[in-house]
Amino acid sequence: MADPQKRLETMLAKLKEKEMRITPQRFAVLKILSESSEHPSVERIYEQVRGDFPTTSLATIYKTIILLKGIGEVLEIGFGDGSSRYDGNKPYPHPHLICTRCRTIIDPDLDSLHDMTAEVSEETGFRITSHRLDFFGLCSECQKNR
Repeated sequence: MADPQKRLETMLAKLKEKEMRITPQRFAVLKILSESSEHPSVERIYEQVRGDFPTTSLATIYKTIILLKGIGEVLEIGFGDGSSRYDGNKPYPHPHLICTRCRTIIDPDLDSLHDMTAEVSEETGFRITSHRLDFFGLCSECQKNR
């Protein structure tokens, strides 16, 4: 996990560079995303922001997420059912372990991913600009509770 304070500073700098307003609610969203290792949903972010800012709308959270996606400061992890989770701590393509029961998402450290990407590119002639690698299964907690 990246240093949350550095991630927050990076996101703030990018918004300032783009001359975007940094409202208290927007700052709260940035803070949640920079500190979270859990890949929260928009609804989860909304719940957390409303704790400090009760009048915040769900639309405000969505707009902030869309803005951050547009400037490359958040990674969206979409699922076939239309739901999404967001990673503001590591906003670049990286692998995920996803529990099919509780939907926990974990970022494994795979040093070999860079080598695999280079190998795929070399063997196929593709210039890879992005990738998504997800492993699905049961987390250790769900395995215990079977």
